Formats: sequence, C-alpha cells, structure tokens
Amino acid sequence: MTNIDKKSKFKQELLAYTLLIVGSALFAVGDVMFVNPYLMAPGGTYGLSNVFSSLWGGRIALYAICMDVPLLIIGTWILGPKFGVKTIISTFLIFGFTYLLELVWGYVPVIHDGAVLTTAPESVDGYVVLKEHSIWFKPDYILNTVVSGLIYGVAIGMIFRSGATSGGSDIVSMILHKYTKISLGTLVMIVDGIITVSTFIAFGDIRLPIYSIIIIFIEGKVIDMVVDGMKSYKTMFIVTEEMEAVRDYILNDLKRGGTCISGTGLYQGNERKMIYVTLDRTDMVKLKGRLHLIDPKAFVNIMDSSEILGMGFKALPKE
Repeated sequence: MTNIDKKSKFKQELLAYTLLIVGSALFAVGDVMFVNPYLMAPGGTYGLSNVFSSLWGGRIALYAICMDVPLLIIGTWILGPKFGVKTIISTFLIFGFTYLLELVWGYVPVIHDGAVLTTAPESVDGYVVLKEHSIWFKPDYILNTVVSGLIYGVAIGMIFRSGATSGGSDIVSMILHKYTKISLGTLVMIVDGIITVSTFIAFGDIRLPIYSIIIIFIEGKVIDMVVDGMKSYKTMFIVTEEMEAVRDYILNDLKRGGTCISGTGLYQGNERKMIYVTLDRTDMVKLKGRLHLIDPKAFVNIMDSSEILGMGFKALPKE
C-alpha cells in the first residue's frame, strides 16, 4: 500500500469515526430530550427502554444496554460475526451519551407549550406528567414528532454512513428471518410495530403509537437522504425511430454519455435500438421536452436511481 493510499484510508476512517461519534450523540439527544418526555417509543431497544423508564423509573441507557449487549452476543452466536467493530462501538457510544444526558439534562422536554417544574403531583387537563421526575408540561405533539424524526434520521443516517449497523432490536428481526424466511423488512416493521404499540398498552393513549409511527416514517426518509445524498438521479430507457437525433442531443447539448442497446420488439419482431442513460432531474426534464419535439411516438421508461457510481458520477469505493 502506497503512502497516498494510506493517507486516503486514514481520512476515510477518520471521517467514519467522526460520523459515528456525532451520530451517536445526536441519537441520544433525540431520545432523551425529545422522544422520552413525550412517552413515545419509535421502535428499537431505546424505544422499549423509554417505556420501561417512564413506567418503573431508572435510566433509559441502563435498560437499553442490558438489552443491547445480550442481543449482540446472541446475534453473533446464532448469525455469526456479522456485527463489526463500529457497531459495537456505536452501541457503547449511544449508551454513554444517553447516560450523560440523563444526568446533565434530565428529562425536561425541549418543545412544549408551557412547562411547570413541581415537587408534588397535580391533576391538570391537557398536561403530561413524568411522575418520577416531577415534570408537568403541555405537549406540542406535532412539532415534537417532526423534530424527533429529523434528529433520529440524521443520527442513524450518519451511523450507517460510518459503516456501523443499528443492532438492537434489528438483531431480533435477523434471527427470526433465519428461521421463518419472512422478509427482513417485514420482520423489522413487525418488531418495531410491537414496540410502538407498547406505549398504548402502558399509558392508554392511542396518540402515542401513532406519533411514534410518524417518527419512524420521517426517520426513514431522512436516513435515505443522509446515506444516498440529496441529489436525485433518473435512469431512462428510450426506444425511438430518431436514434441519431436523440443521441446527438444527449452527447452535445446535455454533455452526457449513455449506452445503445440492441433488441427485438415482441409484437412485430423488428430489430430495435434502445438508449440507456442516467441523468439528474434537471437534465431528465430537458430530455423529455426535447423527445416530444424529436419523436412524439418514442417509448420512454423512467426509473428512480438512488445511487450512481462510476465515470461522471460518484467514484467507486476503494474497499
């Protein structure tokens, strides 16, 4: 390995661990300062820990680590060494940041329509009470849910980009997938769904699982943006009788390349050529408009492309 390669690898690792640390810290912020005070549980071991902490007292971080460590051990035993060093580090980083925030910040919500710190329980309609910590506040569920989803999404997206995995309750889904053959995505939804429903069972408020599910939805969208980037690409398959004119426009006006694929039409059996090209959203709109002028009868299939690697786009990873 050359010195340049060593420097490049060092920079990549430095970036990865920076993302891991910042993402773990953000996750703790989202959980302690936004999700837990509203008694919500958007999946995962920390979602379940929020319920346990609110019901029985005790630290969220301690409940979570007591689930995460056995799950990592059981997962490694049943599934093999799938969980890398970064996943283990992330598990303990999140635990550490969460525990620290619980000690320093406590459980006071950041977003509310008015909070009262009191030493004795008080029955006030429309207020949420955290009995153990004697905090009463009037909630703003919508704003808090949106902010929670954004923070969780950015945090977990950064952790994923660092090369770590979420671990936790996902390990349960992976184990069930091994023995049931139900798709992993379906099992993740089932496990997280059960955790969100636990808030209704524990607190009797139907809004809590609904808002928790909304957090999961927002979180998923933000994770995709963080991992795949904001730029949206479109892949177009174009069958046209005006092949040269379309080719000329792509090469000379859009300054893009593409691939010409030969094929046979199913209906008449005629030989046809098809252009395969990947463009950003702006160039895709330009090409659609020009196709209408060049060949209104052209057949076009457009697909979303979440990640494009190679010449003219993002570089292929070295490892």
